[in-house]
Amino acid sequence: MLQVPFIRENKEQVIKGLAKRNIDAVIMVDAVIALDEERRSIQTQLDNILAESNSISKEIGLLYKSGNVEQANALKAKTGELKESSKTLNDALNNKVTELNELLYKIPNVPNNLVPDGNTDEDNEEVYREGDIPKLFEGALPHWELAKKYDIIDFELGNKITGAGFPVYKGKGARLQRALIAYFLDKNTAAGYTEYQLPHLVNEVSGFGTGQLPDKEGQMYHVTADNLYLIPTAEVPGTNIFRDTLLNESDLPIGITGYTPCFRREAGSYGAHVRGLNRLHQFDKVEILRIEHPSKSYQALDGMVDHVKTILKELKLPYRILRLCGGDLGFTSALTYDFEVFSTAQDKWLEISSVSNFETFQANRLKLRFKNSNGKNELAHTLNGSSLALPRVLAGILENYQTKDGILVPEVLQSYTGFSIIN
Repeated sequence: MLQVPFIRENKEQVIKGLAKRNIDAVIMVDAVIALDEERRSIQTQLDNILAESNSISKEIGLLYKSGNVEQANALKAKTGELKESSKTLNDALNNKVTELNELLYKIPNVPNNLVPDGNTDEDNEEVYREGDIPKLFEGALPHWELAKKYDIIDFELGNKITGAGFPVYKGKGARLQRALIAYFLDKNTAAGYTEYQLPHLVNEVSGFGTGQLPDKEGQMYHVTADNLYLIPTAEVPGTNIFRDTLLNESDLPIGITGYTPCFRREAGSYGAHVRGLNRLHQFDKVEILRIEHPSKSYQALDGMVDHVKTILKELKLPYRILRLCGGDLGFTSALTYDFEVFSTAQDKWLEISSVSNFETFQANRLKLRFKNSNGKNELAHTLNGSSLALPRVLAGILENYQTKDGILVPEVLQSYTGFSIIN
């Protein structure tokens, strides 16, 4: 969440920045400043009472030592009154802090200056494109029909076992899925990311730490008996490794990668655009995360974008990169680049990765700090990116690599699959 001093000292900048998200933040920002003033006023009163109480306690001790029992007892009655007042003020302070935090949790991150204006994904700015879109033969099929033809993904079986959006991968389809995961992890670890195996469920505090709660609560699967949430992305458990952590400046940067299944309710998603692998409730994804010094985080973001480019170049898939506009920007992000692969048989672009810099937004919630060169504690910057989300990458491979004789396997994956064609 945003830091209160930042909001107080940069009020107009915050309001102007949130306007990029099409949010009129004047009332919210004014409310934050007013609540913080009330909190500080109560804190001052409480501090004064505690200081007075400590002073009187010392005086009482001296009076008892000098034999002035009557005067000491009179002052003891005063300390009782001060304790009662301090309890009342402490309760009021806690209530005010809770009220302030509940409001702060509802305010999204301020977009970076590079974020373009716009309301929807149609207003996103294309900043890069690479790869030739292949010309398919007449009668080429979309991936869901290819999956059925070659018996590599069974959507009906997943629907029988669980429900729509939970596919079953079979035979060479399962092997290709496993190959992609291994390839992505190998690429990430070779680039200096440390591999982690992470929990697939997180507690409520972790959800709040990275900003999925309360913003995305309706999109997360909730295990109510234990108050745990199935993860929508490895970003949540991965970043929470560093919750309540004070790092040394020499520890930075930190890069980790991990493979996890991801679970999203995707409530309200219907229609042809969600067919097959286009949108699922359970899918596999390999993630990269970085903890960075604030002065180097945007350089790191560019490095993450270049890293994902390298993977797509090796897969030889046509792709483009979009800089998300304010209206399409995620709640926690200051700047996001989306990667989209072209699905030739569907004649459409499919999102396969989001690479984002959250600046201090998550770190403030997480209390993730480092001791800087001046010996002061400073909030770190957090970043994350998909490297990559598997379903739409797989859809792109199946459709773009199809031939009349079968589906070719990208050369870079053949050492992982052990076969070069699905037929």
